[in-house]
Amino acid sequence: MKFKQHLIALDLDGTLLTDQKTISPRNRKIVKQAISDGHIVVISTGRSFRASAHYYHQLKLTTPMVNFNGALTHHPQSKNWGVFHHPIPLTTALQVIKTCNKLGVYNILAEIQNNTFLDQHDEEIINFFQNVSDNVTLSFTIGSIKNKLIEDPTSLLIKPKEEHVKQLSTYLDANHNNMVEHRNWGAPWNIFEITKKGIHKAFGLRKIAQYYQIPKERIIAFGDEDNDLEMIDYAGISVAMDNAIHDLKSIAKYVTYSNEEDGVGDFLKQYLNIQLPVH
Repeated sequence: MKFKQHLIALDLDGTLLTDQKTISPRNRKIVKQAISDGHIVVISTGRSFRASAHYYHQLKLTTPMVNFNGALTHHPQSKNWGVFHHPIPLTTALQVIKTCNKLGVYNILAEIQNNTFLDQHDEEIINFFQNVSDNVTLSFTIGSIKNKLIEDPTSLLIKPKEEHVKQLSTYLDANHNNMVEHRNWGAPWNIFEITKKGIHKAFGLRKIAQYYQIPKERIIAFGDEDNDLEMIDYAGISVAMDNAIHDLKSIAKYVTYSNEEDGVGDFLKQYLNIQLPVH
């Protein structure tokens, strides 16, 4: 039987990673064997590169990757591959920030690839981003984002007060629906994540698939949350985790075990007939 190379796209949080933010030994072993067998493995995450680099290196990947939910697609090991960066227009970002300031939101954070701007000093937010940044010491520019932000941001994160959640959502839909889209984080806080309109994980994954000339029917994508919806819809072999949201499960072709039960590894081993070496 002729070997058919597959492109495997791995979301991190809630998918490849356990709840303790680690790659289990079994998942790691099976993913590495898939690579040894000739398949292409890429990370496709909402995280920035600095917050996902550790996992990239742990899997010994040599492939492009998707960060910021598709707003940044790049190759960590090849500058010649190209950098596809799709930030929010600065004028739009500043208008959103102005409205957030009027509402009196708790805080606003802007990221420009690997630079971080924080409107107000907040140890909880700083510690959270430091903890997911793989031992890389972050440098925050703190204070008055509306004055210090001079480049198009890759993303905006808004920490609203509870009474402003609906109001902020309505404002974004009414005034900037043609320029940006927003999603909610469920944890650790109620956060609005704002990115450029039409940019999502499938956007980046499509570029990678074209580069490797892998057809949709040989793209395997794993996910668990609403930021994986477009990627799961795009992939020919779409896999939702058992812990995934209902909307994702409803459009995925397959449902595997949860992120705590090595669901990624289990599916890959069975679907690709991966044989692990016996020691």
